[in-house]
Amino acid sequence: MFGDLSFSHILILLLVLVLVFGAKRIPEIGSSLGQGIKEFKRSLKDATGDDLPAPPPRGAQTPTSGSLSSGGDPKRLSD
Repeated sequence: MFGDLSFSHILILLLVLVLVFGAKRIPEIGSSLGQGIKEFKRSLKDATGDDLPAPPPRGAQTPTSGSLSSGGDPKRLSD
């Protein structure tokens, strides 16, 4: 697709960009484009990371409903 671009073609494209947007505006466009790409990658990473729940630490017990008192100690049924 871009295999036929030579140095003169790229130079002409850059000249057109400077004429259309101005020399001061081109760095702003580049930085906002870079921030947009960075935000897109971060959102993709967050979206894929939320799908899988983290496994519990090894040796940890999973609490069941009513099995533990509010203090964290097991309930005694008889003394």
